[in-house]
Amino acid sequence: MERTIVHMDLDTFFVSCERLNHSEFNGIPLIIGGGDRGVVASCSYEARRFGVRSAMPIRLALKLCPDARVVRGDHEMYSQMSHMVTEIIQEKAPLMEKASIDEFYLDLSGMDKFFGCYKWTEEIAASVLKETGLPISFALSANKTVSKIGTGEAKPGKIEIKPQEIKPFLDPLSIKKIPMVGDKTFQLLSRMGIRTIHTLSEMPVLILQQMIGENGRELWKKANGIDENPVIAYSERKSISTERTFSSDTMDIPELKRLLSGMSEQLTYQLRKEKWLTSTVAVKIRYANFDTETKQCRVAYTSADHTLSRVALDLFSKAYTRRMRLRLIGLRFTGLVHGNHQMNLFEDTEEQMSLYQTMDNIKNRFGADAVGRASGFDLGK
Repeated sequence: MERTIVHMDLDTFFVSCERLNHSEFNGIPLIIGGGDRGVVASCSYEARRFGVRSAMPIRLALKLCPDARVVRGDHEMYSQMSHMVTEIIQEKAPLMEKASIDEFYLDLSGMDKFFGCYKWTEEIAASVLKETGLPISFALSANKTVSKIGTGEAKPGKIEIKPQEIKPFLDPLSIKKIPMVGDKTFQLLSRMGIRTIHTLSEMPVLILQQMIGENGRELWKKANGIDENPVIAYSERKSISTERTFSSDTMDIPELKRLLSGMSEQLTYQLRKEKWLTSTVAVKIRYANFDTETKQCRVAYTSADHTLSRVALDLFSKAYTRRMRLRLIGLRFTGLVHGNHQMNLFEDTEEQMSLYQTMDNIKNRFGADAVGRASGFDLGK
């Protein structure tokens, strides 16, 4: 049976959410992001005509489009709207994967016998627009890669790419359209004269593997419209946590704070790696007599450890009110939203983004303990 995979993407999601509540934003260049030193989290099509793009420094965006309106954004509203869209799609699609806060994959294989997959997808998109007011684009094809590229080409709109149309559709496009091609890979391939998907698809697999390593074969397959990755049924993770029970009860406050900072950095790295954001921080302590205290508070959705570590330390100070030794300390992040990294752009400066990306790259390569903040390191190791 031929697979039928749909990629759905909410159009300028954050912008569309803001326009639902602020009609004065309609039709004007709008930038969602924070502060003069921040970066663009999202922007309207009106702003894109001036060259404004996501992840661009806001200072540069305003030079390109001086008349743009800048809004910090409402993280909680975006999460709620994403949840509404998720429920609508999940109710109507036999198998759905939520790829990010505004992206979804649907496996409609076999549904053409009953209704027609394209028509089915049109009705799902119409339901999303009717029930939430949010426009959504989609592409329907034989696999995830082609469908995602198709949505990017169709936005705002919809497209169906039939199996016999895949190669003619992909061939003239830039290799940057392939999801796994980042700036470094693009620059490397461009220096070799490989700039279109057609040229890449005709490269010998062994040469690609020699050039870019183990991902060479996967890249060749995607350039040829081949992708066997399945749509994975969506489920929300509720929380992540860690705790430490001491071999000897302690009231060494500097050491406890250092440990808590290290826990925070460990969990926030896990959040970013798995593309989660948290909205609630909870700290638990257990005294030597087994009495347990827990303090928690809500925060704007984030996966930044400089924010969450500060909150965790503040909660610890509120929870630890007795002059008694502790036998356990724990940290938990709840209220998780499965979103992509762009959500972090609301609070990150350019310098912070660069720092986190560099640290995460080092940890991905050499292990989670390879680098970290001095405040969370056990220098006695």
